[in-house]
Amino acid sequence: MPTTHGARAKPSSLPRLIPLFLIIHLFLLSDYSPSSPQRTLTQSTDPEIRLNWFRDHLAMKQDSIFRDLEWEFIGPDIFSGRITDVAVHRDYKRRIFIASASGGVWRTINAGTTWEPLLEDAPSASVGDVAIAPSNANIIWVGLGEANILRSSLSGAGVFRSLDGGNTWEYKGLAGTHTIARIVIHPQDPDIVYVAASGHEWTDNAERGVYKTSDGGLSWDKVLYVDEKTGAIDLVMDPGDSDTLYAATWQRIRRRWSDPQTKPGYSGSGIHKTGDGGQTWAPINQGLPASHLRGRIGIDISRSNPNVLYALLRNHTPRPSTSKEWDPDFKAAEASRQEVIGAEVYRTDDRGQSWRKVGPPYEVLSPLLMYPNINWFGWVFGQIRVDPNDEDTLYLLGVNLLRSTDGGKSFEKITYPGLHVDHHALWIDPDDSSYLVNGNDGGVNISYDGGAAWMNFHHNLPVQQFYSVAVDMQDPFYVYGSPQDHGCFRGPVTCRPGRGRPGQDYRPMWEGVPGGEYQVVAVDPSNPSVYYCGNLTRSVLEDGRWKSVSTRPERKKGEPAYRSQSLTPFILSPHNPTVIYLGLQYLFRSLDSGGTWEKISPDLTYLNPEQQDDVSFATITSISESPLKFGLIYVGTDDGRVHVTRDGGNAWIEISDGLPFNKHVSRLTASAFDQGTVYIALNGMRDDDFTDYLYRSTDYGRTWTDISGNLPGGPINVAREDPKSADRLYVGTDLGVYVSTDGGRSWHVLGGNLPTVFVHDLVVHPRDRMAVIATHGRGMWVLDITSIDD
Repeated sequence: MPTTHGARAKPSSLPRLIPLFLIIHLFLLSDYSPSSPQRTLTQSTDPEIRLNWFRDHLAMKQDSIFRDLEWEFIGPDIFSGRITDVAVHRDYKRRIFIASASGGVWRTINAGTTWEPLLEDAPSASVGDVAIAPSNANIIWVGLGEANILRSSLSGAGVFRSLDGGNTWEYKGLAGTHTIARIVIHPQDPDIVYVAASGHEWTDNAERGVYKTSDGGLSWDKVLYVDEKTGAIDLVMDPGDSDTLYAATWQRIRRRWSDPQTKPGYSGSGIHKTGDGGQTWAPINQGLPASHLRGRIGIDISRSNPNVLYALLRNHTPRPSTSKEWDPDFKAAEASRQEVIGAEVYRTDDRGQSWRKVGPPYEVLSPLLMYPNINWFGWVFGQIRVDPNDEDTLYLLGVNLLRSTDGGKSFEKITYPGLHVDHHALWIDPDDSSYLVNGNDGGVNISYDGGAAWMNFHHNLPVQQFYSVAVDMQDPFYVYGSPQDHGCFRGPVTCRPGRGRPGQDYRPMWEGVPGGEYQVVAVDPSNPSVYYCGNLTRSVLEDGRWKSVSTRPERKKGEPAYRSQSLTPFILSPHNPTVIYLGLQYLFRSLDSGGTWEKISPDLTYLNPEQQDDVSFATITSISESPLKFGLIYVGTDDGRVHVTRDGGNAWIEISDGLPFNKHVSRLTASAFDQGTVYIALNGMRDDDFTDYLYRSTDYGRTWTDISGNLPGGPINVAREDPKSADRLYVGTDLGVYVSTDGGRSWHVLGGNLPTVFVHDLVVHPRDRMAVIATHGRGMWVLDITSIDD
């Protein structure tokens, strides 16, 4: 039976009366500044509680009164999404397993002609690695949690094993690791497995390092551990000696206001070796940069000559800046980044006793491997592969795919139409080096001629990572969205991917529209030819072509630099679509479709100076205007501050009291049925906190009531009120979609066929009564909700 909220000890907001000794203790441990509230200690969700929440979700899904309703996938069908790993058994080369960043595990048995999803009911759809036992092709291991830790990466929840080629799966522990970088299986004994765990993305934790099981996952030993900030980011086994393994560790810290960093004093990044199956390890870093200058490290060993290993290392030694300053209006924090040497390749010919640098200088290598340089994206990439048949042929995986045939002295960039950039996975056939399987941000590519030509399977591998969704009022209506690394797209709600008419070839119906990745989108409800995206662009469709113009506000001389989310929030007023609200640290309003702007608020964030770094932080994340009253506007920020104005911005009142402190405001929704009612969803993901924070106020935010009811954990990414029912609410979480028909007193899983999926946005079409969800990992889905109306 699902647990109740009380049973799972849901964290509450900080009490107003605190003993003096606790105030002093919190002060000493916090980043206090007079301009911000005292921060509570970061509270990461216990992995067992999180697993129990998932079990509750499965039980609710089975028992839901809406389990007979079915979601339908509508695309896109013209691109795929980020792949984190590929695995192929040398005896079954047409059968390929892939791990996707947030769309689960997939298998093809016909070399990519068709794909099928596996492990769809896992506690997370984020996958870091997949491995096949060399001694038994039916034994598959999967590690949940992408180890690349982009800002959009999502946490995993342990490792799973299949004994029947991926048809059924069993949980095998390590839920507290959150990210899995590599799984290595013993070549003769499939019960001996090593796991490289890179650890939590946002918080320090002890569940990092290299783990080993000798009983198929019944028990685990942590055989290599540095500290709570240092995880294992790569792991390889000597092909001739299964007791000899090499591990790369990476010490880094990420905060909401910074990308992964190596702080002064950090010395945990390096390469380690064991010769006794993990019982003892020794550092082998002779010839590498000093420990405090080492960032992420990728390693690989030559199968043809195990004396040879290569390492792709991020060197943090500073170098003169050569890049242009980022736009100070919207990317002020980015401009202060210190450039470093970045990508370097090292080689050992004596099994790690000594390393020497090989390869071209950083001025040559970094522009080839990264864009615009290794400093900005070096923590996203960092993998290297050695040709199993030639110790001098190696591949570097970055924004571009590079190959060297002279032991790393020089590199060539591999390109081909349809070969997407941003490479994270590569398998090389040990029996035929010309057979390559590549995983990148656009899906899977296969080459049978050593990379001269590539087949792509982007159209039939639906792991697209959307951030947002909008609908227009055409008939049939179109859905619009912004996926990771692909720009913006739209498609008709009638699209049925893969279903061609009898006797006709299938033709994809999705098409690109103006805009980049990671953007909010909106369509004028009175004119579907007027479309908005980003921060901020207005596009008009004329004679079959989009004409776009930037409409963002310009900073006045002497004003502080503008700060904005990458997913910059804006809305069209429900009273007049030519009125636009845009959120930076200030709220801006345009009365003429973005032609001119006025700032209608002060800085609505806490703006702690100690929380300003290389990621724009202390910004607005959600805006909602009451459909019942023009100028009644609610605004929430990424540092947990919430305000309301009831007069179009002349006066602002903070309404954060009664809500948990310092939690990212993921969604505000002003009610269309009662002027004083507003809903708020908070997201604790950036504290590794998976609680489902959902509240309602009926007095303009003066007081808040928890309405999360029997929701089994979150985080909650989106909350919506049904446009035709005051009592019907929808939420999208990291597990799926829930609906309440009684104003939040009780919740039900909506639909019985949706896999575990990250639901980032949701909208209900007001005319056609279709719910549309943008998932971060499985594309767009729709559900007819007219049966709920009955």
